[in-house]
Amino acid sequence: MTKLVVCPEANPSLPSLVTTDPTVIAAHLAGIGVAFEQWITAGPLPDSADQNAVLAAYADGVARIRAKGFDTVDVARLAGDLDDPAFLAKAAEARAKFLSEHTHADDEIRFFVEGSGAFYLRVDGSVHMIVCEAGDYLFVPKNTRHWFDMGTRPRFAAIRFFAIPEGWVGEFTGDPIASSFASYDELVSAGS
Repeated sequence: MTKLVVCPEANPSLPSLVTTDPTVIAAHLAGIGVAFEQWITAGPLPDSADQNAVLAAYADGVARIRAKGFDTVDVARLAGDLDDPAFLAKAAEARAKFLSEHTHADDEIRFFVEGSGAFYLRVDGSVHMIVCEAGDYLFVPKNTRHWFDMGTRPRFAAIRFFAIPEGWVGEFTGDPIASSFASYDELVSAGS
């Protein structure tokens, strides 16, 4: 279930808002310049689905976003045997990369087509934690401080859109704030 938790930067354990209502989530995020929508998904992906298969399944939506100037598109996907130590090591390495606060000189667009993960947006003295699931579309404006947590046992696929040909280019802030906030696993286990 999609979930939004908002806490002050200075007090990560004192939420000012907790909601699973998509209308409330969209309205709140719009207030900080972030777009949130829920799209229809094409259904479960086979484990063998590669980037081309995922993009083909969502060709209409991809074309709509590309028409807005986001010409570079890829798929971030982690799906594997959660009992396989090699997969878990690969997942831990990928998770560590995105857990540090960073910004982009480009707007960031993600459409989750499978599984879930949490985006943390640091805006106006608060951290806005959004657990995104299949069907969730998130537009984050350039230069927004944020990080992403896929959890310790990830299974997700997200189509990523970029206006720059280089694709994902993170500028890490060096601020350790991410370690002060609930992890994806904690957000999900806390229920709604």
